[in-house]
Amino acid sequence: MRHYIKVELLRMLRNKRYVVFVVAFPVGFYLLYANLWGAESDQATGLRGSVMLMVSMGAYGALAAAMMSTAVPWSQERHSGWLRQLQITPLPGRAIVLTKLVSSLLLVLPSLVLVGLAAVLTQHVSLPPGRWAALILAMWAGTIPFAALGLMIGSLLPPDTAQPVAMVGMFGLAMLGGLWLPESIMPAAMKSVAHVTPSYDYASIGWRIAGGDAPHPAHAAGILAWAAVLVALALVAYRRATTRA
Repeated sequence: MRHYIKVELLRMLRNKRYVVFVVAFPVGFYLLYANLWGAESDQATGLRGSVMLMVSMGAYGALAAAMMSTAVPWSQERHSGWLRQLQITPLPGRAIVLTKLVSSLLLVLPSLVLVGLAAVLTQHVSLPPGRWAALILAMWAGTIPFAALGLMIGSLLPPDTAQPVAMVGMFGLAMLGGLWLPESIMPAAMKSVAHVTPSYDYASIGWRIAGGDAPHPAHAAGILAWAAVLVALALVAYRRATTRA
């Protein structure tokens, strides 16, 4: 399993789309938005703009990494016959899915770390060490639902369809989660949809921790429920896909 994870990591690190959407975009947009609104305070969260944007852009990059490292690569492996080759190895199906999830979790770290570093160096964001650790850990583990969603997309769709579906899903979840558009200016209909998305729960956990508060139980329960449901669906979709093959 360790060697399989290594192969997955090296393959994604050579992917230009991954570098652009997961590393360059979050850091670049953070620098832009923080220079414009970093000194202002957000009405909904009470956070200084530079801190809120740090959480938002880090969350966007992590969400994007989780989906990009699973959806299209998984679909390509299924169509190329690689998943059939994996079935003759000692790894059971659940271990193969778990390996993909673990490698995806490792690939979300660059965005979280680099956006946080940009916030410290350019906006002088300062949090207590324990709060930094809790924030990174929560946002790292909170990407499991998005990685599982990517696996489900890759198990159900061919590569040429999985790519646009994953991209639309990635930007749609980021928008509804308040990562690009603050909740305070969302239309009422959009707010009602946003509150039931995993990205909203994910971002809300990060904002509360950054502000020194414990995550709201409803948001924690929401992200755990989404993780359980989407991982289960990803396993079912994988089994159906490999059975048809």
